[in-house]
Amino acid sequence: MQVYKNILVTMDCSPVDDAIIAHISLLAKQNEAKVFLLHVIHAHTLDQKRALGEKAETQLKAHRATLQEAGVDTHVVFRTGEPEEEILKEIREKDYDLVAMATHGHHILGDILFGSVSDKLKHSIAIPLLLIRSP
Repeated sequence: MQVYKNILVTMDCSPVDDAIIAHISLLAKQNEAKVFLLHVIHAHTLDQKRALGEKAETQLKAHRATLQEAGVDTHVVFRTGEPEEEILKEIREKDYDLVAMATHGHHILGDILFGSVSDKLKHSIAIPLLLIRSP
């Protein structure tokens, strides 16, 4: 039985991304689902946008290759802007069945100081949200 067809995986291009890739690979294969790796470039200058974009492209291509080698149909999506807003726009514009992300494991104080994309998503979307805490 295919529960998920299109899985959106938000990526922040940090080591926590590794935690979600192995899990999503298995989940996508079990469901014969397509995976969409999303990175939102949050930059304040053109130089910063270019540098962050190049870093993200390299990392997401590597993750895509890993998933494709495992037999998962994988696509890369880039957006530019505020991460929470752009992720929500992507979800509203496309037909995703599941949103998955790795979390940094901030404690309450960290969430208050830095905000939490996962917290915003869990209060704003109607589809399932899978959170994997990074070790």
